[in-house]
Amino acid sequence: MDNKKQHVAIFTTASLPWMTGTAVNPLFRAAYLGKDGSRKVTLVIPWLSLQHQKLVYPNNITFTSPSEQEVYVRQWLEERISFSPGFSIQFYPAKFALDKRSILAVGDISEVIPDEEADIAVLEEPEHLTWFHHGKRWKTKFRLVIGIIHTNYLEYVKREKNGRIKALFLKYINSWVVDIYCHKVIRLSAATQDYPNSIICNVHGVNPKFLEIGKKKIELQRSGNQAFTKGAYYIGKMVWSKGYKELIKLIRDNQKELIGLDVDLYGSGEDSEQVQAAAKKLDLVVRVYPGRDHADPVFHDYKVFLNPSTTDVVCTTTAEALAMGKIVVCANHPSNDFFKKFPNCRTYNKSNEFVEAIKKALTEEPAELTDAQRHELSWEAATERFLVVSELDQEFARKPAKSLSKNFASVSLNQRMEDVSAYVHYVASGSEASRRAFGAIPESLHPDEEQCKELGLAIPAATQGSKHLVGTS
Repeated sequence: MDNKKQHVAIFTTASLPWMTGTAVNPLFRAAYLGKDGSRKVTLVIPWLSLQHQKLVYPNNITFTSPSEQEVYVRQWLEERISFSPGFSIQFYPAKFALDKRSILAVGDISEVIPDEEADIAVLEEPEHLTWFHHGKRWKTKFRLVIGIIHTNYLEYVKREKNGRIKALFLKYINSWVVDIYCHKVIRLSAATQDYPNSIICNVHGVNPKFLEIGKKKIELQRSGNQAFTKGAYYIGKMVWSKGYKELIKLIRDNQKELIGLDVDLYGSGEDSEQVQAAAKKLDLVVRVYPGRDHADPVFHDYKVFLNPSTTDVVCTTTAEALAMGKIVVCANHPSNDFFKKFPNCRTYNKSNEFVEAIKKALTEEPAELTDAQRHELSWEAATERFLVVSELDQEFARKPAKSLSKNFASVSLNQRMEDVSAYVHYVASGSEASRRAFGAIPESLHPDEEQCKELGLAIPAATQGSKHLVGTS
């Protein structure tokens, strides 16, 4: 492929209409990597059969075919960018795991890209994509495999029963599969699990709509008009682990100091009823509303965005709030390191600092973002950062191992150990019993007959006549 364009295949763990980070951010990455036409880009997203779509996609949105879902995804994107995206979309078979609230791949998803076209693979959530991978080894098939670590899985697992033991086990598994399958690893922030030889860099940007909203606010400020007429709010999936637990506690513990404060919470999720009940017990006015798009006009006039979450890796809504020109009050936590350079970001360590930060934010006007700061939040800048840290901005060729005799033995030994490790994973992931023991969806070694028909795949002999039902997962 030396005389051809780079072919970047971006594999991710979710797709619109599920409004989650791994559905939205890889979509923008594909659009901006393909923007100048200098490389071929393919976005590879999960296809769920109808019964699994109903479990995860909001507002009863479902699709009868992959092409119908592709139209939806492209329309959503084109409403948010100012150029015609130049990338293709492919689907891999997947199923929704109710217990993990996650989409998991079925079969060898690397096969979506033909061997002769395999060049560079970007694995968005590489641990998630390879826990149960059984098939070709990513490092062998692709010239370069880049893993982007999105999710702080260990923090979520620690909050479960026997969480610390589970987290220790998961940490080992994650390190194992990422090492086997990735040449390079990018961590969005230091809030993620550490990986050997990884690079910390935020390679995400914000939807351009938020920067446009911020521009209008600057114009209002410059003309002497009041740009922000509402107080404080928070938006996020309404589950306790997404910052609601911390926020309710901070407000409850400081009600006397925060007299007169109104806070509006927006979100939908499994813990919505409990959050509403907890909010009603507070002396302060804390209103709870269903979730909606953060670009909705209802949010434009809020001045202060509160985000006490410590489970995020890089919080998308915090970046969006800064882009809209708001003041952000967030925890002093590694997930927020990228935002500390912005004048409207206020961090706190202790409860009393949270109170001081809110009071100050509500009495001040947000600073205007400079052009450089606005650019730093954009997908153009995020793409530049990605190309630099992944070295895709350079002529890349797999370098032969150094032939110096003193290094040759150690390189060979390391390679042999990695080959053995990869083989062990291959064998373990090929057994239904061991897959089930480690948490895989039953019968997910091969796509079922229904998915093969929907995706136009050859039906494996092992699955002919069988139909996987939601009730068995």
